[in-house]
Amino acid sequence: MKTMTGVRLRSRLRFSDIVHLGGSGLRTRPLRAVLSALGIAIGIGAMIAVVGISTSSQAQLNAQLDALGTNLLTAEANTSMFGDETQLPPSTIPKARQMDGAESASGTAKLNVNVYRSELVNESETGGISVLATDLDLLDVTATEMDTGSWLNSSTAAYPAVVLGADTATSLGIHTVGSQVWLGGQYFTVVGILAASPLAPELDLAALIGLDIATSMFEFDGSPSTVYQRVDEQLVDQVRDLLPASVNPQAPEEVAVSRPSDALAAKFAADQAFTGLLVGLGSIALLVGGIGVANTMIISVLERRREIGLRRALGATRAHIRRQFLSEALLLSALGGVMGSVLGALVVAVVGALNGWPFSVPPGLFGAAIGSTLGIGAVAGLYPAARAARTPPTAALSI
Repeated sequence: MKTMTGVRLRSRLRFSDIVHLGGSGLRTRPLRAVLSALGIAIGIGAMIAVVGISTSSQAQLNAQLDALGTNLLTAEANTSMFGDETQLPPSTIPKARQMDGAESASGTAKLNVNVYRSELVNESETGGISVLATDLDLLDVTATEMDTGSWLNSSTAAYPAVVLGADTATSLGIHTVGSQVWLGGQYFTVVGILAASPLAPELDLAALIGLDIATSMFEFDGSPSTVYQRVDEQLVDQVRDLLPASVNPQAPEEVAVSRPSDALAAKFAADQAFTGLLVGLGSIALLVGGIGVANTMIISVLERRREIGLRRALGATRAHIRRQFLSEALLLSALGGVMGSVLGALVVAVVGALNGWPFSVPPGLFGAAIGSTLGIGAVAGLYPAARAARTPPTAALSI
């Protein structure tokens, strides 16, 4: 364009004009715009949901470990070098309590008897339930809580009284205290039922009786099968290394020491690998959404050739046309990004509420999601915008 003095003025398009032009293109075809944005929304929503569920699960695990403590060590009898089963010495628990850095210790001993709902049940139908003799400190050391009833005490530990693990109670169909079970050829009275024990899951499928009744009725020799030890948080690794030689100096290799919190962390790490797979699938969905945006923009360019020719005839430059269609692609992608972010957040909130997890999504994830959709929109819109800009006005108006 030239002024009266013959000076050529450079045509300019303000940012607000670009946004208005891009928005008008979407408003004239709202259904197509929403459907195109839906592809990107599904991809972004899937990625946010997967990452959000993973972080919420991790937050729950961290809270659980903080509550349960990561300073619990477990010692069990290992097999000998010839593959034979071994036993922990009867003095294992007292020695574990006396170690430097030890805070408390307890243990259980597996008895060679079974428990049934009644004496009429077939002896082979054990249900995999273990009968364990235990001391009275077990719940404090393993951070296990009672679901109903009461724990063993100095009185009930000497009589036919039993506390059932959470899964044991379900397996036997017992949900109230006062019921009786057939244990070792005699009826025992259920005085309590444990809640699920995250750090000692073997207690869930066990029936626990006192040491005194185990000694008098089942000839318990005092050798524990599993020892639980709480230690100073700062000395966990040191105590873990010294525990086998301290409790069984004659054969330390026959003592296997583990840290239950490590098992929980390993389980979460396995879940993380599955999360990576889901994020990859979300990325594929996002890529398909970007292809959908490109396809929509190409069709839009073909359908609007007369509009493009008219605008070029009225003075619009190729840059104006290119920016117009590029802005449409960016707005379309941004719409999909916002829809996907809202969808992903809702999925995380619903899954978290159903599992009792806290809502935890990294704050930068939403910004990264919107940014990635804009990047995909820019790439997807480049070719259609360039094609529209190259359209000659005469060719467009002659259609």
